[in-house]
Amino acid sequence: MTSFEEAETEETVTCLHMTFYHPWQEDKMMFRCLNFCKREQVRADEMAKFGRDSSICRYNLMDTRVSRIQFSLQFYRKLNSSEFCFEIKNMSKKTKLMVDQTELGYLNKIDLPLKCIICFGDYQILAEIQEGESVDYFETYLHLAEMPILQERRLPSLQPTPENGISSTWFSSQDKSPIEIDENES
Repeated sequence: MTSFEEAETEETVTCLHMTFYHPWQEDKMMFRCLNFCKREQVRADEMAKFGRDSSICRYNLMDTRVSRIQFSLQFYRKLNSSEFCFEIKNMSKKTKLMVDQTELGYLNKIDLPLKCIICFGDYQILAEIQEGESVDYFETYLHLAEMPILQERRLPSLQPTPENGISSTWFSSQDKSPIEIDENES
């Protein structure tokens, strides 16, 4: 056998891509301690914590309005399955955490969807899971957004705007049933 044949099979690694946005990032530099555009390995048995306390949190947010531990992510494998997931838990007593449309209070936790937006205060984080097979560790890959993530996710209408400049999408968001108005009312 050649060394190529004896080599271990290369396994893929689950990677959590996280894109961060805060409206005052340029002025306050709250993300200055995060390593952007560089994959970072995290042991599977380690909890990834985000917050302002650098002695506890692996991912530090330099903002006094952020809790010592804002939230944590736990990597795990579903029971009787080969599927890996992340569980997100709100660790802040003062600030609620929004995961898409789900509000998490203190110590509430849910499974992180494959793609979602995490919000607390003015922070917006787009989280996307790239699935892998490794049981020993996962990777994080952090990015910095220049525009609000919630704004970017609202795709522009594909309907043409008529010459009068009034888009039919405006009307679609209004109540579609006719409203009866008395002639004397203004």
